[in-house]
Amino acid sequence: MVSEREPITNRLLLALPPATLARLTPEMELIQTESGAVIDHVNGLIQHLYFVNRGIVSMVKVMRDGRSVEVGAIGVEGITDSNALFGVDVAITETMVQVPGSALKISRTFLSRELERDRDLRRMMERYWRFAFGQLAQTAACNRLHTLEERCCRWLLTSHDSALADTFPLTHEFLATMLGTTRSSVSLTAKVLHRAGYIDYVRGIITIVDRPGLEETSCECYAETTTEMNRLFGPETQPGG
Repeated sequence: MVSEREPITNRLLLALPPATLARLTPEMELIQTESGAVIDHVNGLIQHLYFVNRGIVSMVKVMRDGRSVEVGAIGVEGITDSNALFGVDVAITETMVQVPGSALKISRTFLSRELERDRDLRRMMERYWRFAFGQLAQTAACNRLHTLEERCCRWLLTSHDSALADTFPLTHEFLATMLGTTRSSVSLTAKVLHRAGYIDYVRGIITIVDRPGLEETSCECYAETTTEMNRLFGPETQPGG
């Protein structure tokens, strides 16, 4: 059951009708998510889904030579493995916690049954699935067309939104995975952003100092994603909104 000590901040849940949320709440378990924890392994059977309540969970594709790259990220706007609700039984990527926080764990079987009986829930989940698919396309275009500095700013802003704090754990190794580049390249970019006064970082801890500066330097993808989220969930579901 959801703890009263940590309110629901997941935007997908907050956008549901009160009656729908009331039925889901007793079936959800609040868990703490630790950086680096693997929620789902590639080709593993999906038994539970996780509404991210705080932090960032990433879908990571690992190649044969051990290199890996993020192909999607889920923050407080979403749920892991949403395709499992539409017939996909096994995980197609590795799902890993990148920014620690918390999540609301729910049985895939229970949620699938609710989708069959609750039209409002199904409609919202279908809309979210289309949004998530659109974000995959957005990220693919972003990785191909935008500079590392622009993409780094975008990802830091996204992390800031879902960490629900100005300071949060984020190592250069994880950031390199998110951006599909090397740790040394990330370190150089972080130094540029630090000199500009946008961030501070020490021993795997990032502090957002100048958010407007990051927004100005970021590529267009962050603003477009934010607009789509507000259209889908309503601006009132934003953390602090």
